Amino acid sequence: MEHVLSPATLAELRRPRPYPAVSVLTPTHRRDPYNPQDQVRLRTSVAEAKRQLEADPAVGRERRADVARHLDQALSEVDLTHAEDGLVIFAAAGEHQVWSLARSVPERVVLSDTFLTRNLVSAQTAERPFWLLSLSADRATLWNGGVARVVEERAGGFPLTRRVENFDPERQHRVGDPPSAFREERTRQFLREADTAMSTVLREHPRPLYVTGPPAALALLDEVGSAAEGAVHVPHGGLAHGTPESVWQAIRPVIETEARRNTDAVTRTLETARGRREFAAGVDELWQSARDGRVRLLAVEENYRVTVRDAGDHVILAESDDLESREDIVDEIVEQCLETGADVRFVPDGALGEADGIAGVLRY
Repeated sequence: MEHVLSPATLAELRRPRPYPAVSVLTPTHRRDPYNPQDQVRLRTSVAEAKRQLEADPAVGRERRADVARHLDQALSEVDLTHAEDGLVIFAAAGEHQVWSLARSVPERVVLSDTFLTRNLVSAQTAERPFWLLSLSADRATLWNGGVARVVEERAGGFPLTRRVENFDPERQHRVGDPPSAFREERTRQFLREADTAMSTVLREHPRPLYVTGPPAALALLDEVGSAAEGAVHVPHGGLAHGTPESVWQAIRPVIETEARRNTDAVTRTLETARGRREFAAGVDELWQSARDGRVRLLAVEENYRVTVRDAGDHVILAESDDLESREDIVDEIVEQCLETGADVRFVPDGALGEADGIAGVLRY
């Protein structure tokens, strides 16, 4: 199952395809006893997608069979023992993908000439992804981080390793200080290589960067490279060889502090905008402003969801069983704001006060 949404991957998913490109969205649960329920729901959704394929006169027999086969293959690849909060299956002629999301999605089947990506975009943004580079004298490890977890990322040449030779005991005797691998030219070259590799990753997948390691390693990285400019330094050794759990426990207090700082900055910016009459709140106002490209900063509470119905020039609240309802309007607003260059921030529930879950700063 896929987890990481890069700009290149998103562009490929949005590429028009010969009709039909099928998107199947299903909410899931992270733990028992709900997994059996998820399996039934998922099979029901895939069956509904096949029913729509069968009933659509615009889909020829060969293409219908091809897309249905890929739906079955995607279903067989789903591992609900590692389910998160949402699951998305994409299937078209000759291809399929399965995405696991750390954000709930509405139960939905869509046949179109493109895949439905807005839930992926919103989930990725809500996850607040970051990179964590852990350094030691003989290893540089890259961790892919999000809310409440890190996993080792084996991409971009990482992990980088080298053999560290024994230090010269005669030199230690002459200069009277303990040996340090971070004074060797070979270590400088190793960290240059790590910096170059990290620069490539950031260019292809831009995210906030945290760097851990002994203080000497952090200082040397700043001296020999540029990738860590603006990164948050965490003086903590041993994590280049650590487990995901040990790394997360070490970095968690720093991540939480940064999250609180970001939330405070967002609320101050919104208050300033209110005084300048650049403030907008509520899903109806922000839906229209997002479509017009007017939103400069969008703030969304983490679990804010609302179901609406399109009433022409605005949206109104609706029940989820309304045939014309839109359960993922918040995700749609998030994606639209990102498309027009807005800064999108997810904040803890209740952080926006009377704004009722969603607020923004307008460009004009």
